[in-house]
Amino acid sequence: MKAELAKLIILQKTDTHLRILKEEIESAEERRASLENEFEQHAFQVREIQNNLETAKNARIDLERQAEEAKIHLERADRNLKSAQNQKEYEAAMRELDSLQKQISTLETQILEKMNEVEAAEKVVEEHAEEIASLDSDHQASIAKFEEELQVARQEFEKESAKREEVFVTLPENLASIYDRFAKRSSDGIAVSEVKGGACSECFISLRPQILVEIKKGDRIITCESCQRILYFEIQESLEAIG
Repeated sequence: MKAELAKLIILQKTDTHLRILKEEIESAEERRASLENEFEQHAFQVREIQNNLETAKNARIDLERQAEEAKIHLERADRNLKSAQNQKEYEAAMRELDSLQKQISTLETQILEKMNEVEAAEKVVEEHAEEIASLDSDHQASIAKFEEELQVARQEFEKESAKREEVFVTLPENLASIYDRFAKRSSDGIAVSEVKGGACSECFISLRPQILVEIKKGDRIITCESCQRILYFEIQESLEAIG
């Protein structure tokens, strides 16, 4: 019975590992989507840094263009002023000249402000230069690592499934049936529970001294009076002998 109990222990540990691997494999698409979403959020922030610089540069260029056009109109207004034939033409030229001078002054102030904005944006881009340069390569490396880990999980699942079958087929039919029944009944798939500190490690109910003695003997299958799981004390020698 000790050998059979040791097989049950191996079977339980294998099933627990398989359960974890299965969840990892089945959640792959969701986790991949999460990686992509994280990348997109990061990429958006990086692109926003670059866009802020481009926007500031374009705004400065547009202001400089407006200032140049206003200066051309100013020269024309100055010529009109000098060539005015009467008071009406003179006053119109003066109004236009004054308006253009104010417009140019405002534009030049805005250009200086935009130059400072460009300088600040360039500094931010410089601070994030390495991050910007490695954005795509880091993402590709992250996806490659994810795919590699997923492939390892799939291979491990196949290996553990084969191991489970090897152990399961050596169990007596009645014991295999008991194990399957307990595993299916349990929400976490745990049918075999280790005894730790005199209690079942799954439901944490303290066990009676006599029960502990019976479990240590290993002469028969003992189940927890509370959760009905098969109980055992870890016996490394038995596990190594069968594993």
